[in-house]
Amino acid sequence: MIVMGGIIGSGIFVTPSVVARQLHSTVLLLAAWMFGGLIALAGAFIWAELAARRPLAGGQYAYLREAYHPLVAFLYGWALLLVIQTGGMAAGAVTFARYLSGLVPLPIPEPAIAVILLAALTLINIAGVRAGSTVQSGFMLLKILAIVAWIACGLALAATRGGPGIVSGGETISPPAPPPTPPLSLALAALFGAAMVPVLFSYGGWQTATFVAAEVRDPARALPRGLLIGVLGVIVLYVAANLVCVRVLGIEGLAASTRPATDIMSAALGEPGARLISAGIAISAAGFLSQSMLTAPRVYYAMADHGLFFRPVAWLHPRSHAPVVAIGLQGLLAIVIALTGGFEQILSYVVSADWIFFGLTACAVFALRRHDAATGAAARAPGAVPLIPGHPWTTLGFGLISALLVINTIVHYPANTAIGMGILLLGVPVYFFWSRRASRHPRP
Repeated sequence: MIVMGGIIGSGIFVTPSVVARQLHSTVLLLAAWMFGGLIALAGAFIWAELAARRPLAGGQYAYLREAYHPLVAFLYGWALLLVIQTGGMAAGAVTFARYLSGLVPLPIPEPAIAVILLAALTLINIAGVRAGSTVQSGFMLLKILAIVAWIACGLALAATRGGPGIVSGGETISPPAPPPTPPLSLALAALFGAAMVPVLFSYGGWQTATFVAAEVRDPARALPRGLLIGVLGVIVLYVAANLVCVRVLGIEGLAASTRPATDIMSAALGEPGARLISAGIAISAAGFLSQSMLTAPRVYYAMADHGLFFRPVAWLHPRSHAPVVAIGLQGLLAIVIALTGGFEQILSYVVSADWIFFGLTACAVFALRRHDAATGAAARAPGAVPLIPGHPWTTLGFGLISALLVINTIVHYPANTAIGMGILLLGVPVYFFWSRRASRHPRP
């Protein structure tokens, strides 16, 4: 549930139309979602081995710290706090508030709803990982039900109407014939690469489950299994959802739609269907927030535990063993960004920063394998997970795709990428400040 909750947010309910507008081809659309799923699965295999080798608090932060240098790990935590995670959480809270306000007339403004949700999830997770994971599992089950309902209603609608069409006002209008799939070319490859950005953004998030490794029973077994099963489950849901979109709306109808899930549910069930999928989108946004609040603060805790952040952030509650201050910090920053409205700009920085660390983490497998072989450490816990299929080629391929995606974002969004890289580089002097401070004032 934690793995799937980290991947599935509210984006999947609208992203299919974004990809369709880029490609205008059913074959290419489905190929993009299946290829994105394979990339996510390759990443899950890589993180599964890393989790089996290093079941440590902070997950990806710990892998980067041991494979490279504490500076690299710190920059990841720095980017997670200021860019990657907090901006996404603020956006999720605002999305929840907008859809909830549309469903239920409330006497309080949307920003206040977002703040209440973030504060509530902060308090729940302060109670401990068990309370947070229980709430997360509940949200995830509701999200799965919403997507399954969307798929089922779409299939039933397509069977009734006998073919794709643009759903508008309860009527089906046959779309114009889509253009034929263009021949392979550099221009097509560039177009496909641009479409992969929202696809991979929709598939991202499996790595956050490793943040809670230190609080999971038998993490060397549980984390790899959760990663692989969770990612496979998301691939099935995402590909099925896109198949339904194309089957009901047609490729041009999907490209023209701004709310494909809502259009399908409205056509299938009328106003109740629209309200049902709106509730599903709100729940998905809340579920993403719940997962983020459960996982990301463990990275800030690990940073503080190594002396690279404020010492109180490393404090654990004596009963729940939850990093209370780290969770509170995450919630507070998300609330501030949600109220100021700065999350929309922050989200444009996320992809480049996130995939830089994806590529570095994938290559960490080589360093940790060499280290374990040299020290005689066990390669993995017996029976925890098979080694990465096709290694080293699949691992190198994942790293290469990460680099290409970063280059693609630089080419298409140079200004936003430059700001994101500036925020990342600003962490370098901050790291040396904390590093010197830690050496002068070691922990007792």
